Amino acid sequence: MVKYQFRVDVQPRYLQEQSAPEQGLFVFAYKIKITNTGSVTAQLISRVWNVNDANGHTEKVKGLGVVGQQPLLKPGDAFEYTSGTRLRTPTGTMHGSFFCVAEDGEKFDVDVPMFVLDALSAGGARTLH
Repeated sequence: MVKYQFRVDVQPRYLQEQSAPEQGLFVFAYKIKITNTGSVTAQLISRVWNVNDANGHTEKVKGLGVVGQQPLLKPGDAFEYTSGTRLRTPTGTMHGSFFCVAEDGEKFDVDVPMFVLDALSAGGARTLH
């Protein structure tokens, strides 16, 4: 078993009721589930997201924790949260990483591979490592 490892599941969703396509505003929510699949307790300290629209505009979002929390996850524990973003186009992508510190002091990053935000089709859940 890997000592330092989190699994990330992402479920993006288009929020039509909060969007205004005629004004170039497309709002998305994304549900994230982070599971500690490693063998050591670790805390999620910060996150970095790259949000890209279809016009090539990229916004980098950095900050401590997620939704105001820095969850401490024992092996097998999971933490879920929902957040959101706005795009100027009906489609785009997101990718990023979580910075974590294990209880033994080891620091590690958890990459979140690119996922699609798409107002034109229903997005499904994805498991990312």
